[in-house]
Amino acid sequence: MDFEQARFNMIEQQIRPWEVLDPELLQLLSLVRREDFVPAKLRHLAFTDTELPLGGGRRMLSPKVEARLLQELQVQRHERVLELGTGAGYLTALLAHRAAEVVSVDNDPALQDQARQALRRAGLSHIDLVQGPPLLGQASKGPFDVILLTGSVPELPRGLLAQLKAGGRLCAIVGEEPVMRATLYTQAAPGQMASVELFDTVAQRLPGVAELSHFAF
Repeated sequence: MDFEQARFNMIEQQIRPWEVLDPELLQLLSLVRREDFVPAKLRHLAFTDTELPLGGGRRMLSPKVEARLLQELQVQRHERVLELGTGAGYLTALLAHRAAEVVSVDNDPALQDQARQALRRAGLSHIDLVQGPPLLGQASKGPFDVILLTGSVPELPRGLLAQLKAGGRLCAIVGEEPVMRATLYTQAAPGQMASVELFDTVAQRLPGVAELSHFAF
C-alpha cells in the first residue's frame, strides 16, 4: 500500500473539505504517521473516513474530526495541554508537536502502553501519560492552557473548567445521539466562560462517562 498517497488523499479529500485550512496543521498531518498509531491489522485503513476500533470497545476519532478539533484549539508552542482519553496516541502526538507539554489521561493501561510505545518510536518527549479516570482531569498538574476531550459527554463536567487558566480553551463533543456538537469553551477570567458551537458530529463516549452522575454541575 502507498501510505504517502493515502495520507495525501486523506488530507485533500476528507480534511480540507471540512474547513481545515491551517497550513501549519496540514503540514503536520502530512508528517505524523497515522498508520503507526492504529492496530497493526488495520494499518491499511488508517486514512479512511471512519472511527477505527482500538480494542476494549474503544474507537479512534475519524481523521477529519481530529483535524478540526486541533484547528479550533489553536495550540501555541508555549502552552500546556491536558488531553482526556489517550486512546491510540495519535492526537497526543499531534498535540505534542504544537505544545510545550502534553499531559494525557486514560483509564485503559493496555491501550495507553501501546500509545506510549508508538509515541516513543515517533521520538516525542514532553508527554506525561497518566493512568486514571479521564473525566477527573489532572487538577494537581494544572492549570492548563488547553483541554481536549477525545470522546463525547452528555454535559460538560464543570470541574474541568476549573483546571483551565484564564484565557484557556476547552474543546469537547457534547450531547446525546443523534445530536452532538463539538463545542469550544473559552475562559476569559475565573467564572467567566464563553462557548461556541463548532460543528455537528457523533462520537463514542469518553471512558468513565457513566460516572457523570457523581459530578456537581
